[in-house]
Amino acid sequence: MTVTNVEKKENSTVELTIQVGAEAFEAAVQKAYLKNRASISIPGFRKGKAPRAIVEKLYGASIFYEDAINELYPSAYAEAVAEQKLDEVGYPKMEIVTVGKEGFTFKAVVSVRPEVKLGTYKGLSAPKTVAKVTEKDINEELTPYVARATRLVAVKRKAKKGDTAVIDFEGFMDGKPFEGGKGENYSLELGSGSFIPGFEEQLIGAKAGEEKELNLTFPEEYVADLAGKDVVFKVKVNEVKEAVKPELDDEFAKDVSEFDTLEAFKKDLADKLTAKRTEAAQRDYEQAIIDQLIEKMTVTVPETMVDVQVDRMMDDFANRIAAQGMDVNQYLQMMGMNADMMRMSARPNAEKQVKVELALDAVAAAEKLEVSDEEAEAELQRLADQYSMELDKVKSIVPAEELKKDLLKKKASDFVFANAKVKAAAKKAAPKTEESAEAAEEKPATKKTTAAKPAAKKTTTTKKTAAKADEAKPAAKKTTTTAKKPAAKKTEE
Repeated sequence: MTVTNVEKKENSTVELTIQVGAEAFEAAVQKAYLKNRASISIPGFRKGKAPRAIVEKLYGASIFYEDAINELYPSAYAEAVAEQKLDEVGYPKMEIVTVGKEGFTFKAVVSVRPEVKLGTYKGLSAPKTVAKVTEKDINEELTPYVARATRLVAVKRKAKKGDTAVIDFEGFMDGKPFEGGKGENYSLELGSGSFIPGFEEQLIGAKAGEEKELNLTFPEEYVADLAGKDVVFKVKVNEVKEAVKPELDDEFAKDVSEFDTLEAFKKDLADKLTAKRTEAAQRDYEQAIIDQLIEKMTVTVPETMVDVQVDRMMDDFANRIAAQGMDVNQYLQMMGMNADMMRMSARPNAEKQVKVELALDAVAAAEKLEVSDEEAEAELQRLADQYSMELDKVKSIVPAEELKKDLLKKKASDFVFANAKVKAAAKKAAPKTEESAEAAEEKPATKKTTAAKPAAKKTTTTKKTAAKADEAKPAAKKTTTTAKKPAAKKTEE
């Protein structure tokens, strides 16, 4: 392999002209012949026994060239990039220039790491929310515990909204029962919207033992056979049950938690909610600082660099979907998307992630930050402890250089955050005047839509290397089902 020309191009690309000599090319052609001869039939020779010269005479000297080139150019390209000490960051574009018995020459356009001009990266500032938890917030945290402890008690009074009616029902269209319209001892919460409009409303006021006929019309957007059709439901109310919520006292706390008193339970909920909101506020603050960092730098990102990041995001997304027991193509079809649409929606986020990586690499270089072997070893040990794996096993999975790169980015982001400051939050705008409120009501709201996209991968931590360790463990398989809503949706009490 010989690099005959190196030319810098626009948008952080370098064009290499690479020549592979006759000797190496001849060896690759011979290898291609030996690989393919078993499938070649020529009159006068047993299948697979025709000499190479005969094959080339019959089909042309270039018959094995493509296989030979494919055999040689990846290693020739890699050697050329290493020889020229290029920091390759994307997929190359290849073009064969000449090919013959004397060898072949090809051009490779290589995307290299672009030059980054950092702006301000010390003293950045952003507001940070102070986590507050009110009594209302704590009561909302209690809601699911109250719901689980709520009992249904039979009552003799008339049913009202919020009660559960235990019913037998059957639906008729033109006097004949229709499929999916029958149920027995079905527990229906009145006001839940589980059944078609009008069904639950007409049962309000009914008592246990009462029979009713409900005249209803199925919605136009319902299943084809029933959409827009007039039907009659014959319903018998077997029971009416009232939801009895528990008293919020110490006994309730003992039943639903590990605490002996309601006060201790509520304090624990408040502490957890405060920690959660504090963590979210810190994430938002750090993201705002990183956003400023990349806004203040100057860089032209090669398109191929973004392509590589999109591929990583797509692979991560496919792995997460597979871990849930689904095929990514089936998932995309369910979402009304395809791979190209997904890639397109992921591209802006991928470009931002690339910019963050470039910015952090530039900060590390500017501050001469380094990652020692001891720090890398400590991180490997942390991963081993986290995943309950042997240290040597983690080392075999996680490439040392990739780990150090991730740790260096983490050091750079920590440096930026350590040199940033919290900015006072902007004062809230004054309440709208009656006139401005009326104007706002007249203005039609714009509907915001978002496309499904792969989850963003945070680049300031060692998430990539942790993921490699995670791959060694079998993922818990989660199954999902999609149910088609029948004429009446039945749930277990």
